[in-house]
Order: sequence, then structure tokens, then C-alpha cells
Amino acid sequence: MSDSPTAEKGKTDSPATQNDAANGRNESPPGDDEPSAVYLSEWTAGIIDRPRTDQPVARLVDVRTGLHEGFDRVVFEFDERVPGYHVEYIDQPVRKCGSGKVTPLAGDGWLEVRMYPANAHTEEGKLTVANREWMPGLPVLSELELTCDFEAVVTWVMGVESPNRYQVRELSNPPRLVIDLRHDRNRSN
Repeated sequence: MSDSPTAEKGKTDSPATQNDAANGRNESPPGDDEPSAVYLSEWTAGIIDRPRTDQPVARLVDVRTGLHEGFDRVVFEFDERVPGYHVEYIDQPVRKCGSGKVTPLAGDGWLEVRMYPANAHTEEGKLTVANREWMPGLPVLSELELTCDFEAVVTWVMGVESPNRYQVRELSNPPRLVIDLRHDRNRSN
């Protein structure tokens, strides 16, 4: 089974393409026992905080979204390592980090993923993730927007239909931080 995350850059996979053997793709999430699954959280609507301030700056190289049975997925891929991160639902208004400017996002819930130390640009200032805002049209995930790429902090906010439970996993080879957003918010696990 492949541990590759679903979807292409800024695009989503339909359920029909998720296990398309003709394309050589198996889009199922890795099992807990797979070597690439470094960390897997419980389903929660609370805060997940895993700081790593003592490591070098990680560079974000790709962001993807995908549809799976029972959840939407967002994948943040890095060059060498997964940085520290803080994930939590936040209140409106959502603001850009440098300017403080309010940025409207679709949905009735806003899940913030703050990654540090991390950059979404090169040392020369070239963007490493060109698509910094899009509306993937998934059942829970309405919109995804970069709100901060400043002083080794990268923050993305997900506009979601409702503040459903989510799960965080870290994968290796390549290093990825994966956020799964459950479709049914009333289930406890």
C-alpha cells in the first residue's frame, strides 16, 4: 500500500479515482503500523500542539487536498522534515499575520494550522507554493488560504462547513503533515 497522500497540487480526487489501479495509485491512508506513519493523533476538535523550536527551518514545498471515504484531507509536504505545529479552531475574523488585515473565508468553522520553524519561500524570496488560496469544493473543506509566511512561521486556515473533528498525522518519505477532516461531526471517534 502506498503512503502517498491524495490529490494533486491544489486539486482534489473524486472517490472514483482514489483507488485507480490503472493509474497505479492507492490513495488509502497509511495504517498506524506503516513505517511512514511517524505520528497519528486521536480524532479531536481541540488543540494539537507539537513544538519543535530546536530544529532547522523546514521549507513547505506542496499543499494538496483530497476526498476520502468519511473525511477530507489536506497534505502539507516539506523538503526535509515536518516542523513543529499548532492546530486549533479559531474565531472570526481571520487575519493576515503581517498586516493584520481581515481575510474572509468560507464556512462556519476555521481550522488554523500554524507550522514553525517553516517557510513557504526560498531564501531569495521565491514562493515554494504558488497556489496560496483555493476553494476545493469538498464536503467539509470549503476554502484553504495561507495567512502567514513570515519570520519562519507558516499558517494556513481551512474554512470548513462546520467545526468537525480532525486528525493529524505525520508521514515520512517525503515528510508530510496531514490533516483529515471528518465528514460526520457527531461521531465520537
